[in-house]
Amino acid sequence: MLTLTTPLDAPPTAPRHAVEPAPAPQASALRFAVKHAAGWLLALVAVVVLLPLLLVIAAAVKASSPGPVLYRQRRVGRDGRTFDILKFRSMGPAPVEARDFRPTAGSAPGGVEGTDRRTPVGKLLRRTSLDELPQLLNVLRGEMALVGPRPERPEFVEQFSAEVDRYADRHRVRVGITGWAQVNGLRGQTSIADRAAADNWYVDNHSLWLDVKTLALTARAVCRAAE
Repeated sequence: MLTLTTPLDAPPTAPRHAVEPAPAPQASALRFAVKHAAGWLLALVAVVVLLPLLLVIAAAVKASSPGPVLYRQRRVGRDGRTFDILKFRSMGPAPVEARDFRPTAGSAPGGVEGTDRRTPVGKLLRRTSLDELPQLLNVLRGEMALVGPRPERPEFVEQFSAEVDRYADRHRVRVGITGWAQVNGLRGQTSIADRAAADNWYVDNHSLWLDVKTLALTARAVCRAAE
């Protein structure tokens, strides 16, 4: 999702006592159950409504360069379980040297990593975040939620879990298509510690209203990118 300047309601770096305390386990479990049920229904409706757009994008991706329409990459989800995240392919084949990309110390991977291999269609898809739409299928399969911490690759999860305090705590919930960190500007190659703090703040302070707010901020950012 795209960078916004909206400040965090309660900075994720604030001391524990400065933010709303984490909900009781039973109340939290009930809220997340409602969240996932509502998210599944919304994802199903979105797939049906957006089907013509999805078909147009698929045709454009196929015509833009050789390769599959969908890009699959292994990611880590809730409780450390791995799954294949789905995106519309936005780049050409990776040269051998691009496979050895490592993010700079203290930052997350993301955005353009190494050589820019985006196709003309891919640049538009990435700028508007339309390449993320196939993740609605990940939601329908129960691997992701509409809102939650963005999933990372297994090799980086292992690295960040060893380097960043409480990084692994973000895997207490399903990962999301968009998240609280992203709508507050923590996307691309930004501080992984700040992103983990924002993700954990979201988990500790989750509410359905917070999900609605995150989706609204995401929609506003996408609309601005399309202007």
